[in-house]
Amino acid sequence: MRSLAALVLVLWASAACADWRADVEAAKLVGEGDFSVLGFRLYRAQMWSERVPVDYDARFALHIVYARGITRERLADTGISEIKRLAGAPIPADTLERWRANMLRAFVDVGPGDQLSAVFLPDKGVRFYAGERMTDEVDDLAFARAFFSIWLDPSTRAPTLRKQLLGTAQ
Repeated sequence: MRSLAALVLVLWASAACADWRADVEAAKLVGEGDFSVLGFRLYRAQMWSERVPVDYDARFALHIVYARGITRERLADTGISEIKRLAGAPIPADTLERWRANMLRAFVDVGPGDQLSAVFLPDKGVRFYAGERMTDEVDDLAFARAFFSIWLDPSTRAPTLRKQLLGTAQ
């Protein structure tokens, strides 16, 4: 009985220490770059993927290290604005409210050096991390694709960063 308790403790500790990298163990760094507004660097982003080119049939992770402080509310509001802007058709208000609530659960206020990561899970959705701690998992593929489109859609507000993340910058 004692060894079973020790095994459970080891397994629990391993799970508690696991971070976003464990979700994409076979992934390689595809690309990275900075996102700046009016000359102020907001963050450095990295794209990790099991498959190159990155696509929605394999796991990939977006890892961001922030250079400035931003509240989780601002992150969520900006995310929703970009999702709406990039959508091919209007998204129902109740869907946007649910997606904003997902982001508010997943995000934390960030400061310089803080890290947020999101892992795309094919046929499932997205898992979010703050530092090494999983903050939320959203089982909604439409939300996951809309969220990652902020960086991956050809109409992104950061086309140079998109190319860098996808490893196509020259």
